[in-house]
Amino acid sequence: MFFTLPDWLRYEIQERWERLAVRKWINKNPRIVISITIAFVLILLVVIGLLMPDRTATTVEGYKKGWFYDLNTGKLFVAESDAVPPVDAPSGALPSGRPAGVRAYVFSYAYEPNEANCFIGFLEIPNELSHPLRDPGAKKEGPEFVGLEAGGAKQWGQGRLIRRVADERWVPAESDEGRAILRELFLPNENGEVAHYFPPE
Repeated sequence: MFFTLPDWLRYEIQERWERLAVRKWINKNPRIVISITIAFVLILLVVIGLLMPDRTATTVEGYKKGWFYDLNTGKLFVAESDAVPPVDAPSGALPSGRPAGVRAYVFSYAYEPNEANCFIGFLEIPNELSHPLRDPGAKKEGPEFVGLEAGGAKQWGQGRLIRRVADERWVPAESDEGRAILRELFLPNENGEVAHYFPPE
């Protein structure tokens, strides 16, 4: 009587034999295997790149209008956001003859604010040595600021003087006093809410 191997054993032996043959071929031709692997990885990267959605740079449009503060009346008014203060105010000029409008940054803690629940965080003017609103005691900006890497509020504050509405003195925005004004503004209120900018309509 002729002995036959069970099917499962025959398949197992055949599979091991094929694996052994493939291993021998791989051992004899490692460069070909490496080349094929690199080709497959490159093809995979190209396919992934083609399947990725197009990401175009999104540009954030700035506000067309900005808040300004009338130093004569203590009231807000709206002007073009790219206007450089001081600007002409509705009440006219200061007693010195200079424009009375300075930039104001208005904030609110409300999710959908209206003018009633908004407040002025701070006022801003350019830091020009000859500016009539500049505090004589404020630190002069000079070459020591040129080329310094600055981040966040310091970078934004280069060349700007700020103050709270109730303050008398203008201070450089990147100074310790200026950063203190900004830090205080962005502290959470008693409900844990953080103030956010409220643009004019």
